[in-house]
Amino acid sequence: MRNLLLFLFLAGIVSGCQDFGKLKIVASLPASLEEISGIEKIAQSDLIWAVSDSNNSATLYGFNPVTQNTEEAINLHGIANVDWEDMAADDKGNLYIGDFGNNKNKRKQLAIYKVPAVTKNTKQRTVYTTTFEYEDQIQFPPDKKQRNFDVESFIYLNNYFYLFTRNRSSHFDGTVKLYKIPATPGHHTAQMMGSFTPCDDKRTCQVTGATINFKTGMVVLLSNSKIWMLSDYKNDNFFNGSIKEIELGHHSQKESVCFKNNNTLYIADEQNGILGGNVYEFQLNK
Repeated sequence: MRNLLLFLFLAGIVSGCQDFGKLKIVASLPASLEEISGIEKIAQSDLIWAVSDSNNSATLYGFNPVTQNTEEAINLHGIANVDWEDMAADDKGNLYIGDFGNNKNKRKQLAIYKVPAVTKNTKQRTVYTTTFEYEDQIQFPPDKKQRNFDVESFIYLNNYFYLFTRNRSSHFDGTVKLYKIPATPGHHTAQMMGSFTPCDDKRTCQVTGATINFKTGMVVLLSNSKIWMLSDYKNDNFFNGSIKEIELGHHSQKESVCFKNNNTLYIADEQNGILGGNVYEFQLNK
């Protein structure tokens, strides 16, 4: 008990001394979400819905940022958490979990799970599975210079999933590839839609999260210290419109982003020692 109290005391001191840049810290995450990898917000609930990274349970958590408590824990039977990396949502209250983490680019079993009609007091829920493969991946793994088949971020739009790669190539140039998959159960081939190079610093330019605002159409991509705001595009050509880069002024293992409202983002990072493990707000109109 003494060690726990000392840890909490030191953590409080460190948190109080940290500079969070343009972010506002709003909550600390519980132990069950220390390795948080995806968050989403739906209109039907005040909770932030969240999942954890690989080697954790196949559980969907409903976290209340006001009370800082986990109010829901939905066990998703019949599936495993191989490498859950992001969440998406539609405008009907359905949530989607991306089990497509592929750090070494050698994984062949890639999936997205649909959790329908998420509400409070939903203890168990049947899920629907979409599996897929990339149309341009031939080798598993490919040459180290060509390893750009890891995905840690996706969105749902108009009955399709859109996946953004996290570039793992040995000669990193920052290229993010965009793939499109029908948002229906069954097996599909992910069609490459285009690419975009935000920057070429491996430490700050790997995309780790994505979200979309259905009202404004804005797509936001996240890295450890930046966001990119994609707007004024036509149809689903997200990279062909306006792209605005914003430095957050804070570097951590940021894994997750979603819209709280039209002008505010929620951003979450994994815990690393006594650092991270928080939910932040970022104001888009500042």
